[in-house]
Amino acid sequence: MNAPVEHPAVPFELPDPIAGPSAWYGPAMAARGDWLETFDAGDLAEIESAVRPLAEGDADIAAIGRVDFPLPRLASRLARMLDELLEGRGFGVMRGLPVQRWSIRESAIAFYGIGAHLGSARSQNARGHVLGHVRDMGLSAADPNVRIYQTHERQTFHTDSCDIVGLLCLQTARAGGLSALVSSVTIFNEMRRRRPDLARLLFEPLATDRRGEVAQGQQPYFEIPVFNWHAGLLSALYQRQYIESAQRFEQAPRLTGPIREALDLFDSLANDPALHLMTEFRPGDLQFVHNHSLLHDRTAFEDWLEPSRRRHLLRLWLSPPGARALPPVYAQRYGSLVPGDRGGIVVTGTRLNAPLAAV
Repeated sequence: MNAPVEHPAVPFELPDPIAGPSAWYGPAMAARGDWLETFDAGDLAEIESAVRPLAEGDADIAAIGRVDFPLPRLASRLARMLDELLEGRGFGVMRGLPVQRWSIRESAIAFYGIGAHLGSARSQNARGHVLGHVRDMGLSAADPNVRIYQTHERQTFHTDSCDIVGLLCLQTARAGGLSALVSSVTIFNEMRRRRPDLARLLFEPLATDRRGEVAQGQQPYFEIPVFNWHAGLLSALYQRQYIESAQRFEQAPRLTGPIREALDLFDSLANDPALHLMTEFRPGDLQFVHNHSLLHDRTAFEDWLEPSRRRHLLRLWLSPPGARALPPVYAQRYGSLVPGDRGGIVVTGTRLNAPLAAV
């Protein structure tokens, strides 16, 4: 029998408009360009030096920690990036890993080792994969047990169930597959300014489908508000398709007309070019995104016919030890709320592993 879910009280007064580096607009951010860094020859030599003994041996990628992947030169830059992720604009891109001459194992070790300097890796599915593969598996998002990253369809703006999501581009699609980012803080500010009545509704719990990945004792959905105000910070959790598909469960709270109107406004703001930033991945690009202050999206894509050329990204879900406090309601999705040891998808019998192919 499921324990009753405790929901926070809806704020009587909305938080004031939020200022600061996380409240950005896409065109201005695109013009800045300071979110993009390029690895130089010294950086790459250091990374390859850390990769080599692990790749040549039988190292378990899922067991690699920061101490196993020494980066004396890069560590300070990664620490600054982590601070920017958690306290600043919420994302960063590092360009130039030589993935086209590396093996998949070398690429995976480099990505996992760099990620270990930002946080602990979390399981991304019920099979315990701490290294994810973002590829079109020929599946359809219409199937309620399919995760949208396994298709070629547009993902739409969403958050993942972790503090930070990292992506490493190995290969790009024939066309499409662009990356998009938008500040959830800016969306809140705009909703507050235009329709505070609708903004207030998104502080109420909504059912979101777990898409078949349900731990023992859990409901097949969780009930967490889109907007969450805790410890003086606004955090967002959102995936519209999964909110809609949770309605297949009779016991899930129903989406009312006003709540759908609020979700529609949220979506229209996220999709507004005046708010979001669109970028194009190149092979060797690393992108890290803070889920609590940003949403991310991927446009639909047309892939190559040859299997060896098809779009392929590696993914990490990370939990930094210095991450923000989260409200108690997040325990439904994150399990532990302890920074550095929270998030991910864990079901009974899960064993963490890092597969080198999409399975």
